Amino acid sequence: MPADLFATLDRLDRLIALDVGNRGIEPLYTAARAQSTEALTGKAAQMLLDVPQGGRVIATTGSVSRAWISGAIGENDGPSGAAAVIRALVLARRAMIVVLIEEALIPAMSRVLEAAGLSVVDRPAARRAAEDGSMACVALEPFPLTDEEGSEAAEAILDDIKPELLFSTERAGRNEKGIYYNMRGRDYGMERARIDMVFDAALVRGIPTLAVGDGGNEIGMGNVAEAVARSIPFGAPGDCPCGGGIGAVSCTSHLVVAGVSNWGCTAIAAAMAAVTGDKRLLHSPEAEDRLLEVMTAEGLINSAHGIIDPHVDGLPKSTHIAVAEMARSIIAPHLP
Repeated sequence: MPADLFATLDRLDRLIALDVGNRGIEPLYTAARAQSTEALTGKAAQMLLDVPQGGRVIATTGSVSRAWISGAIGENDGPSGAAAVIRALVLARRAMIVVLIEEALIPAMSRVLEAAGLSVVDRPAARRAAEDGSMACVALEPFPLTDEEGSEAAEAILDDIKPELLFSTERAGRNEKGIYYNMRGRDYGMERARIDMVFDAALVRGIPTLAVGDGGNEIGMGNVAEAVARSIPFGAPGDCPCGGGIGAVSCTSHLVVAGVSNWGCTAIAAAMAAVTGDKRLLHSPEAEDRLLEVMTAEGLINSAHGIIDPHVDGLPKSTHIAVAEMARSIIAPHLP
């Protein structure tokens, strides 16, 4: 890799590793970076670009934020970031992507994907679109909500799709006791699709898996379990009612840690654009603005404040747009 590109990708990492919300994220980033010989965003971009033309990918996002109130309440960190990465992957590799999510969140996620420029279709149609490259499509499917059904469905969907890669952002995973906890140490596993089981099964099969997270309780955070226990509130064993901590045990082939998961996805899309020189792959500030408004219109909540608005993780909308602008500026020398 040219030295200037290596430096650019490292700058993207430093941008998204800022713990603006003061949640203890920087030690998690440091632990993840210690496991990689290159920038986290750069390695993530290369994993995505290594998917063969017309290849198959399983993706997921969408946290049920207030599951004890309703399984239909989702948060706005995750969906827009996932849409940015999925769009870039479809444009770059003409991939056939199946997004797994709770059935109750499908309407909102559909609108977010469409706002990113993707047509939401069924799996056979997504496969046809990948084969002929005629349009940017994605399939969106529900996944079971119980452990027993989830375990069986995980093996079945891997057998059926035979993916070259799995991608997750801001998707909760179980802790060592099998409980899904939020950042405040509250059990919110009810009405939650057991999609982390798909990643666990993929890892056993040797299928590459990529995850983005920002809190310690997401898929992939098993990679940095010690840092989560040491640095994150409610992260240590005994901090939660079950006797464990909030840390997810699911590991992935590669983990990107960011101050906000959406930032990690913005930077990954930017890294893909920088590596390929294809400016279409960039998640622009204008696109971020649009998706934040769509998520608000669809009722996805700012989980830090428990309110429907275009701010994410308690940080103002302008901050997230600024991160996208900074990412664009960082990679500008690599674009035509």
